[in-house]
Amino acid sequence: MTRLAILSPARINPVLEQELDEQRHAFAALGLDYAAPQWTAPDLSGHDLILPLMAWGYHQMPQEWAAALDRWEAAGLPFANPVSVLRWNGDKAYLAALAAAGLPVVPTMMTDALTTDDLAVARDSFGTDDLVIKPPVSAGADGTHCLRSGQGAPAEALGERTLIQPMMPAIASEGEYSLFYFGGAFSHAILKVPQAGDFRVQFQFGGREHRIVPPAAALAAAKAVMASVVEPLLYARVDLVGDGAGGYLLMELELIEPALFLHHADDGGKAFADAVREWKAGSTD
Repeated sequence: MTRLAILSPARINPVLEQELDEQRHAFAALGLDYAAPQWTAPDLSGHDLILPLMAWGYHQMPQEWAAALDRWEAAGLPFANPVSVLRWNGDKAYLAALAAAGLPVVPTMMTDALTTDDLAVARDSFGTDDLVIKPPVSAGADGTHCLRSGQGAPAEALGERTLIQPMMPAIASEGEYSLFYFGGAFSHAILKVPQAGDFRVQFQFGGREHRIVPPAAALAAAKAVMASVVEPLLYARVDLVGDGAGGYLLMELELIEPALFLHHADDGGKAFADAVREWKAGSTD
């Protein structure tokens, strides 16, 4: 019986299907034998280890996701990353908490019901006319908007709980750095670059990525962010952007279902597979 489970989407679309194929190929190449139940499955018992790595779309089903987290936690299922981490990381309010703790984070304001006054306050506070707004529970740039030169928010965003940040110029001029950690150890890094004229780095919006050796300052920023999470992590992706002064700021700490880009790792993902096997063995001791 396969004792490793990697949760899969509740709903499939062509973009997710392409990502699923890439993930399946990567895991198979690493010799990982796993079941792939949907994250909405009512019963996930019988597994030695459960990874939510392909639980894409949870942000579009918030009530179902919250109920699933409660169910998994109550059942004491062997999740990695832990369910408490999934609950914390699923709401981008964690960025404000990390910033308050002194971590290098892109300046972030939160509002429970977005108004035009909030945008004015943010522009004044950040010292820029260009803002990015997004829902605190989101993924894949869903509901994310770049508001240029005093532009107002779209009607569907007004009145909604919203995260507001300055548009970081380095996204267009340099790109977004993603650093990957398995079992707490650094594995590899990529640089994601948006299509000309866009700010989104996801491939479905024309973004592209390539392997890099991260700058020392980016490694230092990622190390500080990783050290701030007190619970053990099987995997993590730290997304950073340059601050224009030689430093790097956290954009996202992805601990639920990040694409791991294992084909860009020097070892082809062996460190990830080893971390899974070690965690799995520890959970059955």
